[in-house]
Amino acid sequence: MAFESVDELRRAVGGSLGPGDWIGVGQDRIDRFADATDDHQWIHLDPRRAADSGFGGTIAHGFLTLSLLPALVAGRVAVSGARMSVNYGLDKVRFPAPVPAGARLRAVVDILDVSDVAGGVQVRYRVTVERDGGNKPVCVAEALTRVYL
Repeated sequence: MAFESVDELRRAVGGSLGPGDWIGVGQDRIDRFADATDDHQWIHLDPRRAADSGFGGTIAHGFLTLSLLPALVAGRVAVSGARMSVNYGLDKVRFPAPVPAGARLRAVVDILDVSDVAGGVQVRYRVTVERDGGNKPVCVAEALTRVYL
């Protein structure tokens, strides 16, 4: 969903955009992330050893979950007619629960603030990443996106 205008985006402050689409986090994705980041810790890659870890199997890297935020948010803070949007950064980031290999994730986006910046606006929003069947979020982050008009 793209907002029709910055004014419409401003009116969304304090509201929730609700849950998005599910994204799968299979072992293949975890393996590829390990290779891309040189983070080959056994808890992510060794199913036999991870089965005895207390997690019951391999789990995704926290930073893999974080790297999925653009896909999980997928244009939900976009403004029609904007020249571009860029990730500006993150504030508070927490990983309250693990992501087991094979899990499905989706995100709920809450718009926290829209402020003026040179050439556009900065949007601060909370992303709460849920796991299908989980009882607590797997990631909660405050993200900043700059939308240039």
